[in-house]
Amino acid sequence: MERGWLHQERFLLGLILYLLLQGRGDSFTINCSGFDQHGVDPAAFQAAFDRKAFRPVVNYSIPIQVNISFTLSAILELNEQLQLMTSFLWLNMIWYNQFIRWNPAECGGIRTLSIVAENLWIPDIFIQEFMDVDQTPTGLMAYVNSDGRVKYDKPMQVVSICNLDIFYFPFDEQNCTLSFSSFIYTVENMVLGMEKEVWEILNTSQNLIQSKGEWVLLGIHQRALKMTLDTGQYDQIIFYVAIRRKPTLYVINLLVPSSFLIAIDALSFYLPAESQTRAPFKMTLLLGYNVFLLMMNDILPDSGTPLISIYFALCLSMMVLSLLETIFISYLLHLATTQPPPMPRWLHSLLLHGTRATRCCPTVPQKGTKGLDLTPAHLPGLKEPVELVGTVPDPREADLRGCPGSTVARQEDEAQKLQLVGLWVQFSHMMDTLLFRLYLLFMATFVITVIVLWNT
Repeated sequence: MERGWLHQERFLLGLILYLLLQGRGDSFTINCSGFDQHGVDPAAFQAAFDRKAFRPVVNYSIPIQVNISFTLSAILELNEQLQLMTSFLWLNMIWYNQFIRWNPAECGGIRTLSIVAENLWIPDIFIQEFMDVDQTPTGLMAYVNSDGRVKYDKPMQVVSICNLDIFYFPFDEQNCTLSFSSFIYTVENMVLGMEKEVWEILNTSQNLIQSKGEWVLLGIHQRALKMTLDTGQYDQIIFYVAIRRKPTLYVINLLVPSSFLIAIDALSFYLPAESQTRAPFKMTLLLGYNVFLLMMNDILPDSGTPLISIYFALCLSMMVLSLLETIFISYLLHLATTQPPPMPRWLHSLLLHGTRATRCCPTVPQKGTKGLDLTPAHLPGLKEPVELVGTVPDPREADLRGCPGSTVARQEDEAQKLQLVGLWVQFSHMMDTLLFRLYLLFMATFVITVIVLWNT
């Protein structure tokens, strides 16, 4: 009785092992005899195709490993206002399907087959920064080796969010991230790995990149981490893509014209202060600079405050200050040649001190009416000295008229007035020179500061 029970138990155990081995053979080995004569038989892969909804592993406690890499073939656009980067890349994924294996010796030496990806299990790898609808074309093919190795290449136009810093525009460098992860499978079901080294991805992308426009690919860096959510931990690989803007277009269209206009405005100080054309010339430059800024407004970034906008604002402010300085000097010259006010002694002393470095000045008189060697013929607004002083009568003629004292007094008054005009004119020229030097100093300071900031 016991022998019969043991015999029956051994029979059941052998039957179970036979069925398991039979199932194992059906799962792993594909009968591909005759492929070299009659072509590939789809029915031979039907059992594997029916399992495409499940992870292609026999032991579900072991996670499947998916190795990924990509090739960045184009950088299409960076939208500063929406903080988006549009790029085109090829996503490469490699994994092993344990349900698909065959013996190449029985299949006419066939080692690789191309199979429609819709018939296979495809990892749900996605880019977390993706901000658009996936426009991947359908009907893509996957390459399957005889040992179950599946290679799937997926072209993607990626519109990803990127934190753009445009302060250094147009000499800016941006660092955008592409984070690859699974949407469904946690680390207990799927782990991610690298198919290629990062330097290989960088070299391939730099050699194959199609866009030769505004951006240059500088480097690619990689970091692997695990993202913890309420549903569990997800494997994640983050790629940092460093790109740099080509500044040539903006230097030619923005910086060079602006530098020319500000340089011409500085050179306009060499026009005579008494000239009636300096102020209109500066007003014309200011108007032209405003028109230039309006025309270049479409080229500048729509959001943020880049350094070049601060540069343009400072240039505009300097041109306005230059015009105000011209108006101030013109007012002083007009006041000096029409109704010159009395000059304070401290201002007269300061004027003598400022001119002593260029020429030797006589001693300052007590009344402050003499001390500068100025001739009436060189004063602005005076065509002839007699127009200001008047016709000086002959002393004998004055004696005959009976007013010798009044004539001498009038001559002294006119001479003092003429000397006072000369002092105010000299002060106007000194102020013009001083403000011009301050203008050049301020312009050199902020231009050097901007250049240093752009270089850093």
